[in-house]
Amino acid sequence: MATSAVILVFPGQGSQKPGMAKDLADAFPRAKEMLQEVDDALGAPLSQIMFDGPADELTATHNAQPALLVHGAIVWSLVKERIGTVSAAAGHSLGEHTAYHAAGSTSLADAVRIVRARGELMHQAGVKRPGAMAAILGELSTPVEDICHRASQAGEVVPANYNSDVQIVVSGEIAGVERAMELAKQAGAKRVVRLPVAGAFHSPLMKPAESGLREAVDGATFVDPSFPVYSNVTATPCTTADCARDTLVRQLTSPVRWTDEVRNMAATYPGATWIEMGPGNVLTGLISRAVSGARALQCGTAADIDKLFATIQ
Repeated sequence: MATSAVILVFPGQGSQKPGMAKDLADAFPRAKEMLQEVDDALGAPLSQIMFDGPADELTATHNAQPALLVHGAIVWSLVKERIGTVSAAAGHSLGEHTAYHAAGSTSLADAVRIVRARGELMHQAGVKRPGAMAAILGELSTPVEDICHRASQAGEVVPANYNSDVQIVVSGEIAGVERAMELAKQAGAKRVVRLPVAGAFHSPLMKPAESGLREAVDGATFVDPSFPVYSNVTATPCTTADCARDTLVRQLTSPVRWTDEVRNMAATYPGATWIEMGPGNVLTGLISRAVSGARALQCGTAADIDKLFATIQ
């Protein structure tokens, strides 16, 4: 591609939308083949839900997760020969599974079966122990960890996603999250937004899902990734199949340390080109805020692929 390092990033739940990947399936036979492979692996018409919705069915955790994975996997499959060498990859929550697939650690069929199980298990954990999540936006006069500690007197709540210096998501028991929202406003938050999710993801409330996810991960074939995949849990690179298996399970109950991941990659690969693969540009925006002057590109549609190819000639 170019002389600068290339870093791939893959979005997580929330980036899905009806119509996703349809233009890719129309334009590229390979995309259509991969969607059929996923439908066959799941024994369900996921591609139809991706194309036509309805939105609430696509947003269901067990559908959104494999849909996002296959979309990212398709884009990577279509551009990888032109991009050439990749220095590193990362994914936000669910997107980390896509990153390992892109690095050759898992087959497409295994990866979508794992994330289908992950979505089902997370939903079940949310039913068993209802919870909530909320985004806190803006600078705080009190560290979010202290806010969560105080709010936990009402119900257990923890930081779940460190998305940027001014965007942190908290997760936990409903009363605890509501108290954390109040305390965040008192600490100067610009906005506090309750998120439309089916459970308290990336918190101890997801503990019941761990054993089932470990079983799904252990039942799949993993090989060492062909390039480092940075972990949400540690914000450092994983280079072995064992590390992948371990951190993908731990991720369920651990915070997503996205800001640290991005800054660690930026320090290791200065001047890198970041390419977000999948629908939307959520991560592109977060990277631009975390790394001054970052060159971040989005690539989720046929038009994006054309633009990427023009950029990298």
